[in-house]
Amino acid sequence: MKAKFWGFILAAAFTASACKTAQTVEIPKANIKEVVNSSDVTLVDVRIPEQYAAGTAKNAVNIPLAELQTTIETLKGKKVVVFCNKGVPADQAMEILKKNGVEAYDGTSWKNVKAIQDETDKK
Repeated sequence: MKAKFWGFILAAAFTASACKTAQTVEIPKANIKEVVNSSDVTLVDVRIPEQYAAGTAKNAVNIPLAELQTTIETLKGKKVVVFCNKGVPADQAMEILKKNGVEAYDGTSWKNVKAIQDETDKK
């Protein structure tokens, strides 16, 4: 009975830790709504071109995650908000940008960034 109990605890611990996203970079402490609506921000949609063409946030540029490393120099010195469909590629983009010294913020999904923009436009 003890072995089953500890086996369950161990399995639960592995399951819980497997769901966490590895966070190796420090995310700036900023209000994402303020950053998205900032006049000096660059919005970067890291999805593939077909997804980007189907819909994205206003004024967003498309730099697919696979091409981000090769275009990193164009983003240096800029305030960048990255996003995708659900946030996983955006997390990867955040890590790449931070490692290369880019001021980056996680917008999570394009729908989230667009909703922030729409909310501001209504005011």
